[in-house]
Amino acid sequence: MTATEQIFVTRVSLAGLLVLASCTQESQPKLDNSDGSMRAAPAAFFSEVAAERGAEFTHVYGAKQRFWFPELASGALALIDYDGDGDLDLYCVQAGDCQEPEVLGLGNVLFRNDGGRFVDITVEAGVGHMGYGHGVAVGDYDNDGDADLYIGNLKENVLYRNNGDGTFTDVTLAAGVGMPKWTVSCGFFDYDGDGDLDLFLVNNVNWSPAVEAKCETNYGARDYCSPGNYNAPSVDTLYRNEGDGTFVDVTESSGISLGTGVGWGLAAADFDGNGALDFYVANDGMANLLWLNDGEGHFTDRALIAGCALNVNGTAEAGMGVQAADIDNDGDQDLFMTHMHNETNTFYLNKRGVFTDRTSISGLGIESLLYTGFGMGFHDFNLDGELDLFVANGRVGLTPPHLSESDPFAEPNQLFLGQGGGKFREVAGGPTALKLIGTSRAAAFGDLDNDGDVDLVYLDWAAPIKILENRGPHEGAWVGFRVLGSHGADALGAVLEIDTGGRTQYRRADACYSFCAANDPRVHCGLGAANTVVEVRVLWPTGERESFGPFDAGLYHTLRQGEGR
Repeated sequence: MTATEQIFVTRVSLAGLLVLASCTQESQPKLDNSDGSMRAAPAAFFSEVAAERGAEFTHVYGAKQRFWFPELASGALALIDYDGDGDLDLYCVQAGDCQEPEVLGLGNVLFRNDGGRFVDITVEAGVGHMGYGHGVAVGDYDNDGDADLYIGNLKENVLYRNNGDGTFTDVTLAAGVGMPKWTVSCGFFDYDGDGDLDLFLVNNVNWSPAVEAKCETNYGARDYCSPGNYNAPSVDTLYRNEGDGTFVDVTESSGISLGTGVGWGLAAADFDGNGALDFYVANDGMANLLWLNDGEGHFTDRALIAGCALNVNGTAEAGMGVQAADIDNDGDQDLFMTHMHNETNTFYLNKRGVFTDRTSISGLGIESLLYTGFGMGFHDFNLDGELDLFVANGRVGLTPPHLSESDPFAEPNQLFLGQGGGKFREVAGGPTALKLIGTSRAAAFGDLDNDGDVDLVYLDWAAPIKILENRGPHEGAWVGFRVLGSHGADALGAVLEIDTGGRTQYRRADACYSFCAANDPRVHCGLGAANTVVEVRVLWPTGERESFGPFDAGLYHTLRQGEGR
């Protein structure tokens, strides 16, 4: 961050930023051509097809006008190929009633993808848990070749083992992963490199109805409280997979217990390049946590030293959704986080383990100032070879102004197209589906119809879910990879260098990012003008390196550990 950039962020007044944001949004329905001229924004990137595809699920958060804090961000979404047929099924995590989740009779729902039509098979599969859900994780924790489910709840969490025959078994007690804390994000990762998936839980405040506070707007109306009103930050949880179907809580012995926070988002990658998986936790109103792994299973929080605990002004922001991705395509895993309105979302550029807040010059700063972001994902939606960004927005307070008469929390979602080098430009007012105004929270990303572009599902608070099917326009070819470890499970955390001869793109097999979501674990890559892949170099979570290829574009390929060169 240069001195000029810091001065820009620090000295521009909030009122001025609001004006700039408004002008920026109005002036960006066009994109630059390579020669500097302007071209019209695309007429449509996405079409909303949830009802058409049969995925009818409405989020319910409980009693209205009660204003209990956990209601604000309840519900979760997972894309999971539970039956191993090659297409993504959809699991929707319900809330219900905050005090008694079962009283409304509304549980989680599993939809099977039958070639474009989603069919509710919850009862047959046995995954209709009622537990006031917030987080969800997908991974083959027992290395038997099928995807298992973990649900983070307000009270006790649940682990469903996939039986491989279309049904699941609740093995929470046997596996030892119940955790009676309020878990909002969770993910399966192999942090110790032993070939099986461990489990990290992000826990929010230590909440119960007894500690609920009463808060009001500046106008005296009842409103939701911020987490600071509870003064009850929590400790996150790390479970080590023992390889026999059970887990051991290593929160204390690993060093994770030394950090507290009001966590929402979770990302994992090797941020410092030492070959071991690290964790990053986005906190709300507190410094974020960067847990660096020493390779021996012990973690130390280095967020402040590394430059990703606070924003460029030294301020702790309201961290919500988060993703680790190589946003500038230089081989390092960068970080992006969504925040509340009157704060910008934050882009931390990683250079060999040192982060710099590059928000103000990325095109992702002022544009986000008016909104409260939750779910988000970097993907190459238009296949031009550059990562784009979708952000799901929705307010958390009732203070005016309101953008919708029917929903005072509603905000528009946003799409940013990558311009290369970590720069973005918002597509404002273009795609029809982006004009839908709602209170969006969880968002999950994946190729639902296997046509080679990335679609998405997002959850609107107290409303039906939305499925946005990617309709283009597309500006190039694509390639995809399913990356399997030596035991046959998705090698979550594997890093791919995708070489097309004239350019290399860096991608990672990752299901845990966004907000309260589990995503397509396959690696998707837009190729732009290239139509073949010369070589794919894989760094496996266990530390081994292999090369594969060449590969044709326009197909999903499978990479298996031990079968490369």
